[in-house]
Amino acid sequence: MTPTTRQLPGLRAPVDLWRDAWGIAHLRARGADDAFFALGHVHASDRLWQMDALRRRTLGRYAEWLGPSALPMDMLARRLGLTECCRRDLLAVNDDTRAMLAAYTAGVNAFIATGPLPPEYALLGATPEPWQDWHCIAVLRQTSLLLNSVYPKLWRAIALPIVGAAALDRLRMNDGSDDLACMPPGASADRIAPDMAALADAMAAFIGHSDTEAGAGGSNNWALHGSRTRSGRPLLAGDPHRVLDMPNLYLQCHVACDEFDVIGLTSPGVPGFPHFAHNRDVAWCVTVAFVDTADLYLERFEDQGRRYLLRTDADGGNAQWAEVARRVERIRVRGQADVDCEVLVTARGPVVAGAANSGSALVLRHSSDVEADRSFDCLRPMMQARSVAALFEASRGWGLVDHNLVAADTQGHIGHHVRAKIPRRPAANGWLPVPGWLDRHAWRGWLAWEQLPRQIDPAAGLIVTANNRIVERHDEYLSTDCHPPHRARRIWQLLTALEAADSADMHAVHRDTVSLPALDICARLAPLALAEPASAALRERLVAWDGRLDADSTEANAYVSLRLALARQVAQRSGLGVTDPGLRGSIPPGLVPEYQLGWCVPQLLRADDRALLGGASWSEVLTQALQEVAREPAAAWGARHRLLLQHPLAAVFPGETMLAPRDMGAIGGDNETVFSAGYLAHLGMHAHYASVARYVFDVGQWDDCRWIVFHGASGDPRDAHYDDQSAAWRRCESVPMHYDWATVAGQAVAHQRLTGVPPATV
Repeated sequence: MTPTTRQLPGLRAPVDLWRDAWGIAHLRARGADDAFFALGHVHASDRLWQMDALRRRTLGRYAEWLGPSALPMDMLARRLGLTECCRRDLLAVNDDTRAMLAAYTAGVNAFIATGPLPPEYALLGATPEPWQDWHCIAVLRQTSLLLNSVYPKLWRAIALPIVGAAALDRLRMNDGSDDLACMPPGASADRIAPDMAALADAMAAFIGHSDTEAGAGGSNNWALHGSRTRSGRPLLAGDPHRVLDMPNLYLQCHVACDEFDVIGLTSPGVPGFPHFAHNRDVAWCVTVAFVDTADLYLERFEDQGRRYLLRTDADGGNAQWAEVARRVERIRVRGQADVDCEVLVTARGPVVAGAANSGSALVLRHSSDVEADRSFDCLRPMMQARSVAALFEASRGWGLVDHNLVAADTQGHIGHHVRAKIPRRPAANGWLPVPGWLDRHAWRGWLAWEQLPRQIDPAAGLIVTANNRIVERHDEYLSTDCHPPHRARRIWQLLTALEAADSADMHAVHRDTVSLPALDICARLAPLALAEPASAALRERLVAWDGRLDADSTEANAYVSLRLALARQVAQRSGLGVTDPGLRGSIPPGLVPEYQLGWCVPQLLRADDRALLGGASWSEVLTQALQEVAREPAAAWGARHRLLLQHPLAAVFPGETMLAPRDMGAIGGDNETVFSAGYLAHLGMHAHYASVARYVFDVGQWDDCRWIVFHGASGDPRDAHYDDQSAAWRRCESVPMHYDWATVAGQAVAHQRLTGVPPATV
């Protein structure tokens, strides 16, 4: 194939760009600077508008494009001071990282200068601003802005005055009867319980100030040692669960030069492969670890919010007050007048909820914000790593988001290392916002990298992480909240049943739609005394059901309705369904009681725990919920659970055909199955978040690896690769991950040679 040529100012030597049948870019350069330059160019050519949108979201400027709907998140970004954090982080990076960012940025700007621009700019009447090095940090910060531990603490603070202290430990996302731990593999641990004495001051603060305004992501991955596989080589697989944003958070890419040869999922706007990839020797992937990296502090203010209580003695004496740092930032909003955003900062962090002039508010202290973050210094060493141990060493300094970093190498090793920046402080901080003025809740430095949980070649021969509890026990406080153990437990069941696993078995795990809580809940229906024939008939179907949430299953649809009905009943009977909407939405995107309580239902039911039922029994609640569902017309789960491609500008330009939502068909799974396709009932029953990518690495047999992403490689709605992977993704199929360069060239459907511009023509 004869390559076409494109000249780009700033490129030092030619770079070959091949595109495979799925539009995936394979870049081969001579030097690392040209490789990063070419990656920046490809990211911009495939996803410039997405990169720009992510940049604006971090800078608090997204409302300029989307209008009032983006204003709450813009205000949060301004209050968090994300722009200042990104600029500070850039000043701290080492020389290699600085060179990487500069080369990548030059590649982005070379595309901006030569075009063609994505169609969204014409609709908005906008042009892209030049890319700057620190914008790469802004993008990765935005994609990592999960604040996992913030919302459970906020939810319990809102619920506490209603349900009381005794119910505090019921309000956790983790609903297991016990916790399945990642380390040691397969270990079960007692559920974490609160120390009520240590929480007395925090509970008193919130019960005494209940009128104070207080302001989901997941993933699976697993590794099998060669002793458990047919080939004797390790297998590594998984999938990141994210909101089904358009375009996809991830872009498949392959980049090689004299320094490295890496293929994996890139984040447009970010050089390197921070999350999912392999080089010649080692493969790696992540899930969110749900370690607690952020605290909410309740602050007391006086003098119309100008001063705050810095500290007092344990008995409340010797009060010291300090001045609040204050500034006002103006936010432009499409279609309406500019809005002023007041930013208030105490020694513990920025105010994120509440009004300081009312006397109290909440501030956020987040580990990646309190001092310069060095995550970008990890990217190049990761690409060069030659073993699992070397990859883990490369992760020193990572702090933007907490990860279970799972890896496997060609020497036969598998491993799991928690990469995170974890503050030292008491476990009481994990349950509620705590009084900031009491020193016992203050941070006391950081856990050392050597103290972070880690395992290489565990005796079980397999590693499973699915946002479940990290360790059975640890000397330091790590976390309170995590996802339920159901996905992890189901993956463990499937893997331990395999005698000699191969890649096909890993793809089968990806496709699994069995819900363990569905089996538990439906079994609980068996002893009910039901007078209504319709309820009894539905009960018999659900008790006999295999628990698979397949798209064509009517039982799956009925089960989902039952779960929703149970959550509504718990919300109504506990009084939590009428919490103040202002409180629930004060830290965007906000909290929905039925969604929060839905995670708790299986554990409460399993334990016959009636604390949130307002005096009713579970038999009464189940009977009423079953009656509600029995009155619904029978339908398949996929009739209302659909895969929709929804461009964020569709609401801004409702008449624009190019941006119109695309219904790609019925989809199975739910929030708790390995085949993840979660719904948020208050936003509709379509798949709202899911496995935005899936991958299987056959370690060392690199051309046998496969992958798939939600929608496709291109971010341009007019492009054939905008949605060409959607059908295969919905069916949980995959496409080849070409790595050998002879295969890449032989399978390519397009070949372009990127060259520099001769000096005389620059």
